[in-house]
Amino acid sequence: MLRGALRIIPLFVTRPAVTIVIPLFNEEAVLPELCRRLAAVMDQPSDCGWRVVLVDDGSRDRSVELVHAYAERDPRFELVELSRNFGFQSALAAGLAEARGADAIITLDADLQDPPEVIPELVAAWRGGAEIVRATRRSRAETGIRRLGLDLFHAVFQRLSDFPIEANTGTFGLLGRDAIEAFHQLPERHRFFPGLRAWIGFVSTDVYYDRKERAAGQPQQTPRRLIRYALDGVFSFSHLPLRLLTYSGVFIALIGFAVGLFFIARRLLGVEIAFIGFTSIITLVLFLGGVQLIGIGVLGEYLGRMYDEVKRRPLYIVKRRAAVPAPQETLARD
Repeated sequence: MLRGALRIIPLFVTRPAVTIVIPLFNEEAVLPELCRRLAAVMDQPSDCGWRVVLVDDGSRDRSVELVHAYAERDPRFELVELSRNFGFQSALAAGLAEARGADAIITLDADLQDPPEVIPELVAAWRGGAEIVRATRRSRAETGIRRLGLDLFHAVFQRLSDFPIEANTGTFGLLGRDAIEAFHQLPERHRFFPGLRAWIGFVSTDVYYDRKERAAGQPQQTPRRLIRYALDGVFSFSHLPLRLLTYSGVFIALIGFAVGLFFIARRLLGVEIAFIGFTSIITLVLFLGGVQLIGIGVLGEYLGRMYDEVKRRPLYIVKRRAAVPAPQETLARD
């Protein structure tokens, strides 16, 4: 008879697969530093199996060449080339599709304003039970008009949105497997990633960090693109602009009705009605015409987005993928 109970020791333990998705557009100046710091993070002691998917969104500089060269030295780095510049959100969607099947996906900008050194904290929060980990900015390095516009957008968006979305969060964060699968069920073409991430629900937590200045080069998100991105967020997650048009129409109609009653009462009482001057009439016509044009513009924004959704064009087209080695399950002996 055995004196002690048998102890079953597992021979192999599967390591969780974590994929980092990074869209690129003309990031030649920052790529060497980005890859070096990512490699340093992945080289830290960890039980995770790492993979980096870099999605080139039609770059016109040497970004593709640099990524190819780095991927030859480090097989953890992979490149997906899109056929043209489809925009940041489409490139991000392409990266998420390529990383499908991972246990967790970390989304990150290439400009190093969001430091890769925060990634282990995101993974630790995920391993602690959170399905969605938001990297929330404790402070940010932007100044001037760009900073003012970002702060104004977050302040206004929090009041306009029909669905609560956390302020001072962006692309940087982590999605667990269940959140990834839920995210792939969202079909819209005009995508606002922080809003979609909040909309799918699941257990969420925050990791706070200080947003840095861009490591090198010029920002690739121009003011025009940022404004378009902000409009996508507002019109995708708020019906308030339409309600404001209704409220404005009711308010103006009530004013017109009150003014009409005022002049009818004066006429019945025999009070002389003063002639309303040309300036007053022109001002009133321009005001009402402006309100109508604004209303048509708001309706056009919603209608245009509906038109894009109905066409069902793909978000992106993949030009080529870098050679990816046959998947090997990374195992660790107990």
